[in-house]
Amino acid sequence: MGKNATLKRTVLSILIGLWGLGLFAQQDSTQKEKPMQRELSEQTGGEKKRPFKGWFENISIRGYMQVRYNRLLETNPKLKCEQCDRSWGDGGGISIRRMRIILFGKIHERVFFYIQPDFASSPGSGLANFAQLRDAYVDIGVDRKNEFRFRIGQSKVPFGFENMQSSQNRLPLDRNDALNSAVSNERDLGVFFYWAPQKIRERFSMLVNEGLKGSGDYGVVGLGVYNGQTANQPTLNKGVHIAARVSYPFQVKSQIIEASLQGYTGKYQIDRSRLSEGVKFKNDLLYTDQRIATSFILYPKPFGILAEYNIGRGPQFNRHTDSIETKFLHGGYVTMSYMVKIKKQLLIPFGRAQFYTGGKKHETDARSYWVNEYELGVEWQPIKYFEFVAMYTYSKRRFEDFKTQENFQEGGLLRLQAQLNF
Repeated sequence: MGKNATLKRTVLSILIGLWGLGLFAQQDSTQKEKPMQRELSEQTGGEKKRPFKGWFENISIRGYMQVRYNRLLETNPKLKCEQCDRSWGDGGGISIRRMRIILFGKIHERVFFYIQPDFASSPGSGLANFAQLRDAYVDIGVDRKNEFRFRIGQSKVPFGFENMQSSQNRLPLDRNDALNSAVSNERDLGVFFYWAPQKIRERFSMLVNEGLKGSGDYGVVGLGVYNGQTANQPTLNKGVHIAARVSYPFQVKSQIIEASLQGYTGKYQIDRSRLSEGVKFKNDLLYTDQRIATSFILYPKPFGILAEYNIGRGPQFNRHTDSIETKFLHGGYVTMSYMVKIKKQLLIPFGRAQFYTGGKKHETDARSYWVNEYELGVEWQPIKYFEFVAMYTYSKRRFEDFKTQENFQEGGLLRLQAQLNF
């Protein structure tokens, strides 16, 4: 009996040990499978493993805020730029240039939405920090990879690299006069078609995510129709503008070079509220509005070049006849930069020269401009959530409307901006 009892206890101990070892092995196997399952889910987009349960589960939020001061070393307080920053010159001080909160998400494998209000808009002189809609659109994918897609709503018009580049990524504090005068606030209501292969769409995203100052994904080919009166403005006529763009980022060894060609055509109608009493104009206030532009981008790895030039026709005030006429316009800019990485910090010195002669259809009496401007600055990113820019601007500007004729201003100023990214 004693030997049998001992044998039973021994066998029972071995069985218990084997059972415990099996549990441990099963638990270890489960833990090792989890990363592999996650990786497979990421590769398949998660749709097969976990389908969309609700639109609210797929919404993300991000944004940025810019605070500026433009009055240091100022030599001429009468030097101003309505298109650029209204805190230039007399009456300017510390200001919030932008306060953007962006809601976006993929609520279906072929449906993406994007909503961006700005809480620092200025609807008029003496008014600041009003909320105004910037973007509100939906992308509808035609194929499973979303290489072909339609964008419907208020969004950026595909004209000009710097116009489409987010102010969160741009080096100079303001966009250039030459191409930005084409579309105020860069946006309008319309329907746009974009196409790009999946590989190139990933490259567009990489150029933004890795801090190379990309413009975002606006396709290799972009076509569309839009109102032509710019964002948040009523449609004043039945006509539409037509825009087209072709752009391709080439990989050349470690460098990436992008070349673009774009243009638009339509009829722009001037709002009567933007006319001075006494100015002469066409009875229907409809003016030809056409432009074509070319862009060249050498992404900063570490040396970068961004150059754009456009020509066209549009409404412009003529002080010799006191009237608004369709006139020739042209201008462009060159920005050079050098990216320096110091441990986890980023330092980007840059310089820009720009020139423009032509009208600005969005301003009073389609104000006539002549601009010759030089800027030298540096962007410092101690961490990815914070950026600081110091930029010296030397500018020569002549701007004329019916009430303000032969107004030439020249001067320099040091401009500072702190930017929070979240």
